[in-house]
Amino acid sequence: MYQYNPRDHQMVSERVKQFRGQTERYLAGQLSDEQFLPLRLQNGLYIQRLAPMLRIAIPYGLLSSRQLRKLAEVTRTYDKGYAHFTTRQNLQLNWPQLEHVPEILAELASVEMHAVQTSGNCIRNVTSDQFAGVAPDEIEDPRPWCELLRQWSTLHPEFAYLPRKFKIAVNGSQADRAAFLFHDVGVELVRNAAGQTRFNIYAGGGLGRTPVIGELVRSDLEPKHLLTYLDALLRVYNSHGNRANKYKARIKILVKAWGVERFAKAVEDEWLIDKDGANTLADDAIEAMKQHFTLPVYQPPSADAEQQLQQLADGELAFSRWLSRNSHGHKQPGYRAVTLSLKPTGVAPGDVTDRQLETIAQLADDYSFGEVRATHNQNVVLADVRVDQLHALWQAAKAAGFATPTVGTLTDMICCPGGDFCSLANAKSIPVAESLQRRFDDIDYLYDLGDLELNISGCMNACGHHHVGQIGILGVDKKGEEWYQIQIGGSPGKDAALAKVLGPAFSRDQVADTVATLLTVYTTLRHDGESFLETYRRVGLDPFKESVYAKVN
Repeated sequence: MYQYNPRDHQMVSERVKQFRGQTERYLAGQLSDEQFLPLRLQNGLYIQRLAPMLRIAIPYGLLSSRQLRKLAEVTRTYDKGYAHFTTRQNLQLNWPQLEHVPEILAELASVEMHAVQTSGNCIRNVTSDQFAGVAPDEIEDPRPWCELLRQWSTLHPEFAYLPRKFKIAVNGSQADRAAFLFHDVGVELVRNAAGQTRFNIYAGGGLGRTPVIGELVRSDLEPKHLLTYLDALLRVYNSHGNRANKYKARIKILVKAWGVERFAKAVEDEWLIDKDGANTLADDAIEAMKQHFTLPVYQPPSADAEQQLQQLADGELAFSRWLSRNSHGHKQPGYRAVTLSLKPTGVAPGDVTDRQLETIAQLADDYSFGEVRATHNQNVVLADVRVDQLHALWQAAKAAGFATPTVGTLTDMICCPGGDFCSLANAKSIPVAESLQRRFDDIDYLYDLGDLELNISGCMNACGHHHVGQIGILGVDKKGEEWYQIQIGGSPGKDAALAKVLGPAFSRDQVADTVATLLTVYTTLRHDGESFLETYRRVGLDPFKESVYAKVN
């Protein structure tokens, strides 16, 4: 895990001091709302429906148990005792008081955390795979590259006021668990024919009002050129992005307007100016960064650990279910990664209390070398659990409410805070999520459905990633009333696809019934072993649409 050096400490400390002064001047009436707006945004502070919201950065989702305990303390002291994990591996506080925010930032700085650039028209938190470093299908650990990108982008003097916000994801595995094709820039680690690490760079992806799948702008990029190439790409966007209309300001609009060939050519031309400049990465600098992400000292379990594990699973159905859904393969023989589910029925997906944060920290210390990962699906992962400790971890997780054995199923849904908190939302998301959790709470039925992604957003900004859900639900406003548009067929992976809208929107009390009809169509039409997405791709939208609206009408 990356540890701050003296320069990092100084930079974050000075940032806290600076924002403390800015906040004091604003509260004293010396700064207008308009003047304070960009200052608070680049320190992660929004003004939401009912209170300020502070978004805390968790770079590439990695947290230490020490940081978790500090987050618990901050949540308890300065908020209402709970926080919210987001789909971009951040943590949000929904009720801090403005005058307390500088003190919160000072507390975060004491454990090497911050909220710098978690909002505003700048480069946001760099995200990656929650199983980075341990995934069996990994080409190379992406975390050192994420950290290099974080250091390059933080307080970058040229990119502090971009035309619009800018998000980067890095994927180092054969599968895509970072949704890199739906980011402003997606960095894909690959191997060339000689077995050397290279990067494919995608640009122009994104969700929101205009969902777009990113396009390849550069393949086979040498690692030493990663920063200089992205410097060139950002300069092109910074110069030519539409600043006159915020709805057309994202890089995806520029790439689409120009076409990917023209955009790529512009980046190549810009890159020639400084291709081998100061940001060229030397081999020793790359290696030094990789040393921050070395593997822990694994202790091999006993020779019969896997056999004993299977015997425990055979004798205890609840444990067997949890093991099949919440534990995952690992590079290291005798170890598994474990997802702690934050989605028991009746709890908003991603919400976690201060006491639960402390419990997660203790579980990390006891079972996973003191580290935790935040996921894009609003859960948390213990990445390094010995197989002979899985049963003990399951018991501890169950007692804490983290052992719901539904990871990857319908009720392991993504859900933004929606109209309960967000001033941008058209409709509430959390009550819809709860109604679906209660409607589909039969474990056997969920397991029969198999892997199925359901995503809910309260508005077109798509913080709940509804566009890429196999079933996506979008809150819309119809003459001042909350309605919900349903889409199907999306995918955030390398088989990236945008969901298609079924038709007219539904009232809130129709949503669960509509989802049930979609599932009935799926189970009726599927072939053996076929997933919801595979069935949809084979039969198309019409059978689902016809059944849904036949019932509605």
